[in-house]
Amino acid sequence: MIFQLALIYFPALVFGFLFIKNYRKEPRQFRNALYFLLLCLFALYGLSIQFELPWLVLIGLAAIPFGTVALVVFLLANTFVVVKREGLSLSHLLPGLLALCIVMACVGGPVLLFVQAPPIVLALALLVLMEGSYVAFTFAALLLYSWLYRRLPKRRDYDYIVVHGAGLSGTKPTPLLAARLDKAVELWEADHRRAVIIASGGQGADEEVSEAEAMRTYLVEERGVPADAVIEEDRSTTTMENLRNSKAIMDARSGAGAYRAAVVTSDYHVFRTAEYAHKIGLAADGVGSRTARYFWPTAFIREYVAVSNAHRWPFVVIFVFWLPFAAIALFQL
Repeated sequence: MIFQLALIYFPALVFGFLFIKNYRKEPRQFRNALYFLLLCLFALYGLSIQFELPWLVLIGLAAIPFGTVALVVFLLANTFVVVKREGLSLSHLLPGLLALCIVMACVGGPVLLFVQAPPIVLALALLVLMEGSYVAFTFAALLLYSWLYRRLPKRRDYDYIVVHGAGLSGTKPTPLLAARLDKAVELWEADHRRAVIIASGGQGADEEVSEAEAMRTYLVEERGVPADAVIEEDRSTTTMENLRNSKAIMDARSGAGAYRAAVVTSDYHVFRTAEYAHKIGLAADGVGSRTARYFWPTAFIREYVAVSNAHRWPFVVIFVFWLPFAAIALFQL
């Protein structure tokens, strides 16, 4: 019996071991998301076999087509809401573009088979299917792990609280940025107002003041944070620059001493920020502020694209595996 259970749950145990091992070593890694999703899937599969619940697998299989249709409808509806509230732009159209890609991927294959498309076209369709399957899996993995990472307990004794900029409305923080600043104040007060807050954000070409200056003014004048508890970092234009420049400030202030930081950003942006912090050797926890629900899909799609861009090698590996099929198709022309 024990041997049978071990055999049934062996894949789940393997990925569970990998997840726990890597999470304990460093929770801010993309591979943790993949291990965690595989752990969940194989654990559910094991439960369905152990307790003879074939309907669990059937529900999972049935959820694929129905879930796909529901997802497409949701993405299209969300695109309409975002464009109506935020205006028309390429980034605001991302949910709709993703919905279009899903429809084309689901319909394109059967259509090509039905019309008996040339082998090379079918080979290209296979490449799209292979890459698309990886995208679907990793998107789900990142979504699930991002949710988990934000909810896992984190230490509260921070020496620094870094707040990432997010655009201004005139000389005032936008609601998105104000939410980040409010979260930073919440952390600061929870830690007995001991930490130093670093307002990190440069000045765009269309901005009257730097984001750092506007953030500092908000913290001091509207939230009552002492002026000497806030430091401006006003040269950053990207997430990585936010982290590198803030780290330079913290390193200079702390000397050879160790310190711990919290990096405050919007909830959809937490995991990527934490992963970047890990890459540059910054000991920091990612802490998220709330984002309007209607804006979440658009924002998270952008996050996924950025994370995938930082982890491009799997796409190359898939392409290499596809090349033999392409060669066979070419010989059949």
